[in-house]
Amino acid sequence: MLKYRAGQGGRAATEDLAAAISDVFQNAGSLEVGTDGYSLWGSSAGARMAAAIGSHGTSAFGGSPLPKPAVVVMAYTARSEVTASEPPTFVVVGDRDSIAPPAAMEGRIAALGRIGTSFEYQKYAGVGHGSGTGHGTSAQGWIGRAIQFWEKEIKRTP
Repeated sequence: MLKYRAGQGGRAATEDLAAAISDVFQNAGSLEVGTDGYSLWGSSAGARMAAAIGSHGTSAFGGSPLPKPAVVVMAYTARSEVTASEPPTFVVVGDRDSIAPPAAMEGRIAALGRIGTSFEYQKYAGVGHGSGTGHGTSAQGWIGRAIQFWEKEIKRTP
């Protein structure tokens, strides 16, 4: 879990995420983690941060120049910006989200399709903002589906 600075239009928070990713890459050996085919997951504001790193890379936010994530997983958020090169993206939204209505994310999904980015879009009935793991809702199991998407995309990468 990452604690990040709030405000400044999300820039400071995304800088904190870029610094954290850089730290993980720098210390991967002592942390005993692999970095090949890594994914970034976030929900709400965290999803916008993950997508910004996916769009622009860590160095655009003060981090080390690193590969972009193999996959971005975004839960209950809205982000309209799409660059010419986006990583594969898994999106989960609830049809009752009044903070980040699904229509906002559907515009991004359409744009990803236009540039040929692989994506999976899951919209769940009766789910509002902040559904977390989805336990006890129609979104239950979304995390497993996101992992399957990630695994599929890693296998597609040369």
